[in-house]
Amino acid sequence: MFDLEEELKKLPAKPGVYLMHNDKDEIIYVGKARILKNRVRQYFQSGHNHSIKIEHMVSHIAYFEYIITDSELEALVLECNLIKEHRPRYNTMLKDDKAYPYIRVTVQEDFPRILFCRRVRRDRSKYFGPYTSAAAVKESIDLIQKVYRIRNCNRSLPKDIGKERPCLYHQIHQCDAPCQGWISKEDYRKNVDRMMEFLQGHDKGILEDLEKKMNAAAEELDFEQAAEYRDLMANVRRIGERQKINNTDGDDRDIIALSGDGKEAVVSIFFIRNGRLLGRDHFHMTGIDGNGYPEILTDFIKQFYVGTPFIPKEILTQVEIMDSQILEKWLSDKRGGKVSISVPKRGQKSQMMKLARENARNVLIKDSEKLKREEKRTIGAMKELEGLLGIPDLVRMEAFDISNTNGFQNVASMVVFEKGKPKRSDYRKFRIRSVEGPDDYACMEEALSRRFSHGLREIAEMGSDPLDKKMGGFHRFPDLLMMDGGKGQVNIALKVLKEMNIDIPVCGMVKDDFHRTRGLYYKNEIVEFPRNSEAFLLVTRLQDEAHRFAIEYHKNLRSKGQVHSVLDEIKGVGPARRKALLRHYQDIGKIREATVEELGSIDGITEHVAREIYAFFHKNQQDSPDLRDGGSDPSKMKAIKSGSDMLE
Repeated sequence: MFDLEEELKKLPAKPGVYLMHNDKDEIIYVGKARILKNRVRQYFQSGHNHSIKIEHMVSHIAYFEYIITDSELEALVLECNLIKEHRPRYNTMLKDDKAYPYIRVTVQEDFPRILFCRRVRRDRSKYFGPYTSAAAVKESIDLIQKVYRIRNCNRSLPKDIGKERPCLYHQIHQCDAPCQGWISKEDYRKNVDRMMEFLQGHDKGILEDLEKKMNAAAEELDFEQAAEYRDLMANVRRIGERQKINNTDGDDRDIIALSGDGKEAVVSIFFIRNGRLLGRDHFHMTGIDGNGYPEILTDFIKQFYVGTPFIPKEILTQVEIMDSQILEKWLSDKRGGKVSISVPKRGQKSQMMKLARENARNVLIKDSEKLKREEKRTIGAMKELEGLLGIPDLVRMEAFDISNTNGFQNVASMVVFEKGKPKRSDYRKFRIRSVEGPDDYACMEEALSRRFSHGLREIAEMGSDPLDKKMGGFHRFPDLLMMDGGKGQVNIALKVLKEMNIDIPVCGMVKDDFHRTRGLYYKNEIVEFPRNSEAFLLVTRLQDEAHRFAIEYHKNLRSKGQVHSVLDEIKGVGPARRKALLRHYQDIGKIREATVEELGSIDGITEHVAREIYAFFHKNQQDSPDLRDGGSDPSKMKAIKSGSDMLE
């Protein structure tokens, strides 16, 4: 039992990070402190004027834990990493998590290459960026290879010179074939140097060079070559036009501005490299209730630069941020050189900040309605579902489905929706091991048993410090379990949960005769809702996603081997007899219902084989529950679908 007063007394007067948990063991807030003892105590003291968001967060705290660090800087780094990993609901969160494209020039190689990448490594290569358009980066690389004839192969040069024939790029005059020794290292390096000047924004030289070559080709009446140079010049100008804003100092800097309306905020960031504007981007911030611009910008800088490999020399912000000195030290350590954070007051920098601020405001206005619609179909749909079912605080839903081909290669899918959106990183798939034949009930029981057994085992392994373990994702249990079926599927899920002493509400996603979602089976009743309601559309998306994921996994398994039918498992039935049976009955269910005499009347089916078929189906139908939507008696035999139905 967590004793709040006793734990507050144990807090050390040292720097560190604190993590607030709710009664579901979820991390709902992460913060850093120069002195843990003072900072954590403030949350539970009534004298402090807390914001509404903080008051609401404190009301959900079941317990807290903390990690001591050697310095406030270490606490800052740890806080940034924990926020990025756990995305606590009460932290102001950077909604977008983008990996920007870069151009990498492998200057450490004897014959450098130019490459597209999204991560900057300390490998002595030269990186240009970040850029906001991957398409523009790829177009630039393609142009550079044509103009400067830079190789794009992976051959190890000069070690591999002459070992293979030159590639197609040499034949089309886009590479000088250093792999054959047809260009010296010095001449190749000159091309690389001119290429890097272009990447730094100096395109005058290349335009003059291309114009000379175009005129020379035209004088020699080589109009095809002249046209090629003309097109290259047009491409150079077009790419250069993307970098319109110039600055005489030629420094790298990011300009960060913010616009908010109290509930939503948009951060706009301009990327200036070598004094030129490479691009701009915007980010939506969530959980800003009660936070001012300094707090929001501080949280943005922490979360944005923890995952961004390139740190500029200067960061300009719209207002003074919090913890600026410690953030400067952290960013300087990451960059390997001094980084300054400041607010521009006048001149060109101030004009750029005004432009960034206007950009943020325009994006906020433009996206406001879009965000409201998105919230309505996600968070709004979850709230609507809470009201329909009477289940409070719905955040995470898990749905399960079964797929097979006539009972062969049974698989199960588990899909996860959080706050009304798919969380694909938590999707799981199961290859059913213990069930032979078309028994969806038994398949579902195995999948659920394995899912929650994994979860209980992970929870036990986590012990007192969940941060020390790399979990498989099963330890987070859903607030609502959704089964692709009616009463029978729900009863199977409830049975598994009861055996494991787990209390989770279970619903069945019931379909009509046209295989369309029509309601939820919950607590022995069908809960129906209007077809145009957000809750109905959310359940439909969840059910379709579970169905899609199961079929996709099953198709992958089928593609690895021969497609089988349950008939292949019957002794004496080979490809010819299987084909004869399906040609005569068209449906596995009709074969199951046939008598020995009826089976024996088919060409190629002997009396002995007919008895084997009859015995197989009647042996396997025992204890096979009904899976039809609407919930028939679980003790009844399952309705067998055709081969095509089983794939749906």
